[in-house]
Amino acid sequence: QVQLMESGGGSVQAGGSLRLSCVASGYIDRTGCLGWFRLVPGKEREEVARIDRDGRATYADFVKGRFTISADNAKNTLFLQMDNLKPDDTAMYYCAADGISRSFTGSYCPDSRDYRYRGQGTQVTVDS
Repeated sequence: QVQLMESGGGSVQAGGSLRLSCVASGYIDRTGCLGWFRLVPGKEREEVARIDRDGRATYADFVKGRFTISADNAKNTLFLQMDNLKPDDTAMYYCAADGISRSFTGSYCPDSRDYRYRGQGTQVTVDS
C-alpha cells in the first residue's frame, strides 16, 4: 500500500498563492506517476496536473501558466505551487499516485483521476 498525506490548503484572496504538499509513504517504488486533481461538490473531478519520476509534467489548460507541479524524490514529496489563484480554483485538492502505464508506444502517466492511491484532500478556498 501507499499512503498519501496532503497539506498546505487554506483561504486566500484572488490573485494570491498557496503551495500544497503531499508526502508519500509505504511502497513508494510502485508510484512512477504522481498528480493532483480537484473536486467541487456537485461537479466532476478535474485533473490539475501530473508528473512522472523524470520530471515530465502535464497540466490542465485552466492552470497552465499559474500552477507548477514538482516532486522531491529524495523526500517522497509532491508539490503544487498555485499562483494567481481565482475563485474558480476553490475546491478540495487531492494528491494521487500510481505506477507507470505501458503501451506499444512506450511508458506514460495516465490521467491522475484514475490513480489507485489518493490522499484525504486539502481544501483550497479563494475569495473574490
